[in-house]
Amino acid sequence: MEVMPQTPLPGARWFSWLRNATLRIGVLTGLYLSVVLGGWLVVANRVPESANYASSRNLTAAILMALLMLIPACRFVKSPRQIFYAGITAWSVLTATFLVLGLFFQRLYSRMNPFQVFMLGAIAYGVIAVVAWVLRMTWATRHHPLAVSRRRSY
Repeated sequence: MEVMPQTPLPGARWFSWLRNATLRIGVLTGLYLSVVLGGWLVVANRVPESANYASSRNLTAAILMALLMLIPACRFVKSPRQIFYAGITAWSVLTATFLVLGLFFQRLYSRMNPFQVFMLGAIAYGVIAVVAWVLRMTWATRHHPLAVSRRRSY
C-alpha cells in the first residue's frame, strides 16, 4: 500500500503561527484580557444597576485581569524571555482593543491614553520577567552552588 504525501489544506499556512507557543499564548491571553475589558466597560456603562456595586465590580474585574496576566508567567516559568514576549504580545492585543473601544466609549481616554495603557503592561510584564529570572538564578545557585577555591599563598 502506497502512502500519499500530505498536502496542506488551502489556507492552512495562515494558521502556522499557532505552532509558536509564545505567540499563541500571547495572542490568546490578549484575547482573554480584551473580553474582560470589553465586558467590564459594557457592564459599567450600559447596566445602570451596576452603579450600586461599582467598587465590587471594578475590584472583581481588576482581579480577573491580574489573574489572566499571569497566564504567560505560569506557562513559561522557566523562560523569562518568553514570559516577556508573550506578555507584550498579549498587552498589544489588549491595547489595540482599548484603542477600538475608545471609539464607542467617548470618555475612555480621560484617565489613560492607549500609549499609557501599553506602557503599563510593558512595565508589568518586564517586572514579572525580571522576578522570574532572579528566582530562576536563585534556584539554580541553591541546587548547583559555585565551587569556591582558595589561592595558595607562596
